[in-house]
Amino acid sequence: MFQVFAGSGARKKYADDEQQRTDAPDQSADGEVQHVHICILGTGFSGLGMAIRLKQRGYKDFVVLEKAEDIGGTWRDNTYPGCACDIPSHLYSFSFALNPNWSHMYSPQREIQAYLCDCAQHFGILPHIWWNNELRDASWSDDEQRWHITTSQREFTTDILILGNGPLSEPALPHISGIENFEGEIFHSAKWRHDLDLTGKRVAVIGTGASAIQFVPQIQPKVAHLALFQRTPPWIVPRLDHPISEEKKRLYRLLPFTQRFVRTRIYLRQELTALGMVYNQKAMEKGMQFAREHLTRQVADPELRAKLTPHYAMGCKRILVSDDFYPAVAQPNVEVITDHISEVRTRSVVTEDGQEHEVDVIICGTGFHVTDARLPQCVRGRGGQTLADAWSESIHAYMGTAVPGFPNLFLLIGPNTGLGHNSMVYMIESQLSYLLDCFRTMERKQAQVVEIRSEVEAAYNDEVQQRMQKTVWASGCVSWYLDARGRNTTLWPGFTFEFRRRTRRFDRQNYDLLPQYIPLTT
Repeated sequence: MFQVFAGSGARKKYADDEQQRTDAPDQSADGEVQHVHICILGTGFSGLGMAIRLKQRGYKDFVVLEKAEDIGGTWRDNTYPGCACDIPSHLYSFSFALNPNWSHMYSPQREIQAYLCDCAQHFGILPHIWWNNELRDASWSDDEQRWHITTSQREFTTDILILGNGPLSEPALPHISGIENFEGEIFHSAKWRHDLDLTGKRVAVIGTGASAIQFVPQIQPKVAHLALFQRTPPWIVPRLDHPISEEKKRLYRLLPFTQRFVRTRIYLRQELTALGMVYNQKAMEKGMQFAREHLTRQVADPELRAKLTPHYAMGCKRILVSDDFYPAVAQPNVEVITDHISEVRTRSVVTEDGQEHEVDVIICGTGFHVTDARLPQCVRGRGGQTLADAWSESIHAYMGTAVPGFPNLFLLIGPNTGLGHNSMVYMIESQLSYLLDCFRTMERKQAQVVEIRSEVEAAYNDEVQQRMQKTVWASGCVSWYLDARGRNTTLWPGFTFEFRRRTRRFDRQNYDLLPQYIPLTT
């Protein structure tokens, strides 16, 4: 089993491995365009997981594009104080790489990134990674039956392109009048300013989502005053985090099946939440009562409690877990403001009631571009159509994986694969198995190109949206799950084991498989 190291910097820590790039082709010395069989984008859980699975199956001709100098995706980029996973550690990890050394039930960011770095080294993925290569353009050529890739450092071609960049990779700043004129410091929580000392500052926090409820308790004791601008209060349940004892760690190392038992138990417990979210919303009543009791225990002031009480069905927005958020916002130096922001001035935030709140720093905990990300503008399929064009009305993909008009392009954590109740790593591994079976099928059938049929993809997405209408996510609240048209293109409307069953085998009857094109010679 892995020994997780306590730090980041895989790029630097394993610099010697850069001298051993025997499995990944180097840049062509004679100036010819380099070609690789498979190109993966990103080194988060999805991209790294895909690379590991390919390596385990004997694939050698693949590369992983990484825009940064280190591994981890969102777990590398999000370093705000208190950053941690809200799914228990034993489940939020690869099933083929259990880590018996997690320090807590809910692991902090640094430990999760270290786990991913350790996996990359253990499975021999580091030589395949091209660091500091940000994708600038990916264009499909029908004549050559391959993708032409342009990054910030090189140009090359590939047979298969896999987007493993994930949906939480592009921070979203709020559109507020005058925000560009603010003369203090302003930053997004995903780009935390560790060089900025918040001690004694007047700080405005915009948003009360998953990030804010983690960093607010960390900065509250330091700041002179914290103005928390809340649009909609989240449902919050106890986290009940605790250290994992050394005795249990030893047990997991000696008898790995005991950790698998714990993992399975956590999975089943989390999966039960889908009953209320998807099939019977009345089942969420007990959860709402539990959350209200949690709020009542931790917030004595009735006026503040009223501000923090949600008035929508639990699960319609993301359910959050925290033991310290409510106590933090109940402190004398914190003000919870529910009036909408009308404008930002040079040194203040003004709300619609006319109140001007003087601040030195603005921290935006305002989420990510999920349904309107920029990367799809860089990916061009048949006829030069961009993925953004194909998704102009709404994002969509068959099994969250394949899009018509984009041959040999596969998405990981694509549309309608997100979860509101369980571990995304489970969904990722389901997609990995599906793609591996697809690649085996292509080899067996001697196919060069595979493309989902448009009528199949359309029927699948109609089914997903039809099922979505009966879920808690369609109960009336506004959330980042929904696109501009109000369609939920983010979440999977069912149990995760159903998705795994449907992706267990590659369903070649739903795809067009084309043999390798051999140009005629004269």
